Amino acid sequence: MPKLAHVHSPQRNRHAADAPPPRLAAATCLAAIPFATFAQVTVKDDGEWRALFTAGASVSSGNSDSTTVNLSGDVVKATKTDKLTLNGRALYVKNDEADSEQRYAFGTRYQRDVTERVFGFGQFDALKDEPANLSSRYSVGAGAGYHVIKQDNVTWDVSTGLGFTQERYVEPALQDGVLRSKYSNTELLFAEESNHKISDNTTLKQRLAYLPDLRNSGEYRATFDGGISVAMTKRFSLTATVQHRYDSNPGDGLKKNDTLFITGVSYRID
Repeated sequence: MPKLAHVHSPQRNRHAADAPPPRLAAATCLAAIPFATFAQVTVKDDGEWRALFTAGASVSSGNSDSTTVNLSGDVVKATKTDKLTLNGRALYVKNDEADSEQRYAFGTRYQRDVTERVFGFGQFDALKDEPANLSSRYSVGAGAGYHVIKQDNVTWDVSTGLGFTQERYVEPALQDGVLRSKYSNTELLFAEESNHKISDNTTLKQRLAYLPDLRNSGEYRATFDGGISVAMTKRFSLTATVQHRYDSNPGDGLKKNDTLFITGVSYRID
């Protein structure tokens, strides 16, 4: 049952200056949800595949009719020296008489330890968000990190790297003062993330990232994701997640800050 809080689009320059208000409203609803859930899939260094699937929904009727559904899946395979993760997200939103909106995202990341503390990583992300005027967005990145804390109940990693993103628009968008059908840029990546096992049935996870734009000096994005998962049974868990996005140049008519809060139920395959 997702609960949205102050949701606006964090996408960068998605609309031309004369984009109609309804389109901006649709983008606001969808684009603030790059990851609909942040529950934790079980990670064990035995080389076995494990998965976590999460669903949330809310339906209201009366003075306001609305339906929101989000689905997600996470898959991981880890050994003592490396880890491969895959994730997928889908979001459906319909409010009153407005057309329904959908958003799809996919990502994968490979991480391998070089030493006991140092690791390298490579990642790929894809996004389709037509209400935000985004026909497709493809991002690749690579870098290195350091295991500051690596214990059974607590892990904390810091990392840095370089990424490249290419975007294609449904309608030409204003970028660098020119209407364009596609746009690409290079970003630096600085991130930290941690996992905490608070008790036998409660886990907590958080990630903070800072991405300065190398093409436009002074522009940057920042993201924070945090979530808690409480096991109800061996397979089912209740999850609550919070996400915050900041974009120094989000585009005309869009706010720089976005906050999202979602609750849901997860099913794990271990």
